[in-house]
Amino acid sequence: MFDFFTALLGEHQLWTMFFSAFLSATVLPGNSEIIFLGLAAKIQLPAHIYFPEDVCWLLFSATIGNGLGSLTTYWLGRWFPSSDMLNPTSKVRWVLAKFQRYGAWTLLLSWLPVVGDLFCAVAGWLRLNSLQALLFIVIGKLCRYLFLLYLVVGYTFW
Repeated sequence: MFDFFTALLGEHQLWTMFFSAFLSATVLPGNSEIIFLGLAAKIQLPAHIYFPEDVCWLLFSATIGNGLGSLTTYWLGRWFPSSDMLNPTSKVRWVLAKFQRYGAWTLLLSWLPVVGDLFCAVAGWLRLNSLQALLFIVIGKLCRYLFLLYLVVGYTFW
């Protein structure tokens, strides 16, 4: 099945990865991990090179796309007026408690399903520094994709 999709996409695999990662990180439903794993499984890894060019470009497009998608959710959160949060749900209260305790470091977990989007939106609503938010978001997303890459290629990669 992965062969069909990768053959269908041809030379636009990295753009597909970027847009899938971008849309998956916004409030729209998506699952960029499947595309990432499919594309990573097709990359031939030479024994003497730890990060071949294909792997670097795949990591770059996935991480930047996912990071920019989360930053979009962050900016959407900045548009929420404080009066909308007078009666927050239990999830929002939980996220607010994490931000009060850990601050912007919480955004390292922005890759988590469901609550990751909420982390980004609440960070925007709290008006956290956007560059600091972007840094923590991108680090978290990169670590997630590195872990997924490790799952695909296993010990031969490291």
